[in-house]
Amino acid sequence: MSSASEGTQQRGLFGSAKRLLSTLLEIVHDRLELVSTEIQEEIERVGLLLLWGAVALFFAFLGIAFVGLLVVIAVGEEHRLLAAALVAALFLLLALIAVLLAVRQIAAKPRPFDASLSELAKDQELLER
Repeated sequence: MSSASEGTQQRGLFGSAKRLLSTLLEIVHDRLELVSTEIQEEIERVGLLLLWGAVALFFAFLGIAFVGLLVVIAVGEEHRLLAAALVAALFLLLALIAVLLAVRQIAAKPRPFDASLSELAKDQELLER
């Protein structure tokens, strides 16, 4: 009788281990799907940001160059050097402002895979209990 009880206990223990392994694999699978989705979203976001940024920069450069040329041509010949220097200073100031805005934008974005990392931390906490 005891050998039948031991066999059932071993199958029960083995079945429990299989269920635990299956659950762990499901958790890992879900987390990998989340990471994959976040990677895809991040790639799309960065791609669109780069595309629209390039378009904006192209037209901004073009517009600023023509405005600068217009200013330099519009002033009298005796003040053209001063006008060119002021236009160049304005261009440099605009470049500095753009860099500061870019740094602020980068700092405002949460770190990549933040949702996945927080979910993995929750899973680890649950497993440690």
